[in-house]
Amino acid sequence: MSYVIGIDLGTSAVKSVLVDRTGTVVYEESEEYPLYQPKPGYSEQEAEDWVEKTILSLNKLLSASGVQPQEIEGISFSGQMHGLVLVGEDGRALRRAILWNDTRTTPQCRKIEQVLGDQLLQVARNRALEGFTLPKILWVQEHEPELFQQASLFLLPKDYVRLRLTGNAAMDYSDAAGTLLLDVGGKKWSEEIGAAFDLKPSLFPTLVESFDDTGALLPEMQAATGLTERTRIYAGGADNACGAIGAGILNEGQTMCSIGTSGVVLSYETRRNLDFKGKVHFFNHSEKDAFYIMGVTLAAGYSMQWFRETFGGGASFEQLLTGIDRISPGANGLLFTPYIVGERTPYPDADIRGSFIGIDASHKLPHFARAVMEGITFSLRESIDILRASGKTVDKVISIGGGAKNAEWLQMQADIFGATIVKLQNEQGPAMGAAILAAYGSGWFNSLQDCAREFIHEAKTYTPDAAKTEIYNQLFDVYRDVYGQTAELNRKLAALRGGEPS
Repeated sequence: MSYVIGIDLGTSAVKSVLVDRTGTVVYEESEEYPLYQPKPGYSEQEAEDWVEKTILSLNKLLSASGVQPQEIEGISFSGQMHGLVLVGEDGRALRRAILWNDTRTTPQCRKIEQVLGDQLLQVARNRALEGFTLPKILWVQEHEPELFQQASLFLLPKDYVRLRLTGNAAMDYSDAAGTLLLDVGGKKWSEEIGAAFDLKPSLFPTLVESFDDTGALLPEMQAATGLTERTRIYAGGADNACGAIGAGILNEGQTMCSIGTSGVVLSYETRRNLDFKGKVHFFNHSEKDAFYIMGVTLAAGYSMQWFRETFGGGASFEQLLTGIDRISPGANGLLFTPYIVGERTPYPDADIRGSFIGIDASHKLPHFARAVMEGITFSLRESIDILRASGKTVDKVISIGGGAKNAEWLQMQADIFGATIVKLQNEQGPAMGAAILAAYGSGWFNSLQDCAREFIHEAKTYTPDAAKTEIYNQLFDVYRDVYGQTAELNRKLAALRGGEPS
């Protein structure tokens, strides 16, 4: 028997899945590591923690599954995007990695906009946001210049783990697209952007495809993991690209909605010259010469978590959502906007905050719960509508994450999006996407699409209710008005916002 392993290097843990030739997950293992937040807005991790926990995860995976090491043909990776790892001459990280959710770099973002102007969207195809890698590089360049001079290379999280496992440094296009340093359409590092900020060319790693073979495990890593030199290591991809692969988003017209802590609408794209003026992200896919368009709701599942913790009185999500199916669309005139930590798409606004609009004495807890779900879904529809405005047909959406665990929410997505919603049989997300990259790299299939057809299966579909869709269309028009009506109010409130009383 032959197997591959998909490794998903997340923000809180590394997850490894062992997958056979039929796409069956034989075993999975997860290992957590700490997050460091030494100051407000800072978010860092020790790069060596990723390496140690990945090795431990592989050890446990082999031990628990009973699979023989020589049966593991390939390993590939999915990785948290944007995080900066500066590597010294010895191949080790020079400092803690600065993660995607670190927000210290607002001044550096403004500098990037000032220096590059329109060139940023023309080349990197994305706005300068605090989460991206270039602002983090500029922060270290400014605040830790002596350390920055010691850097021989910058990498992203999964690429550092792969470097330590194989001794070979590289970065795939899907992850490189999230650095603001890649010419996304041209699939090459932008010499102009690098030169604009005095970044030496040697800092930039070799670019590879996500399914490219990047070598075998070093002898010491074979000993540490229990694997053999027969196992090939493939480059892997960004977590969103791998999540798309794990949901089968590999053909024109395919779209995914993922509701986790944040919410993502992601669609496959082959047109390289689309101009969304920065309203959505435009990244290289892990499929060769393909792209994906992505809109983000910052507080999707997090809005539900906040609501439960604040108003749920200790109730579980299941208890909290009991009765929402008896509440009509629109929650009896109650509307929620999920801007509780700011917003990303289509409003990159750090000051905007959430609202309940239309509260009256008839509203009970189920009305509020339904309004929160509807508000999250309205926010995601804003991304759906941007896709449609570009000429894309969005009539079928794969739903994954927390939003796929509740039948009422799945039907709500169908009604609000005006599209058929598909729930998958076995959802492993980015880890499965990484496994598919390893399977394709290992020659099991002729294409990623063939592999996805074998590995991924639909479980149930939800079709729009025409009457409810019409109601939601009217409510959506009201929802879109709320941002413009409250943006200035929230800016005034932000200026007056103080600390909590002691």
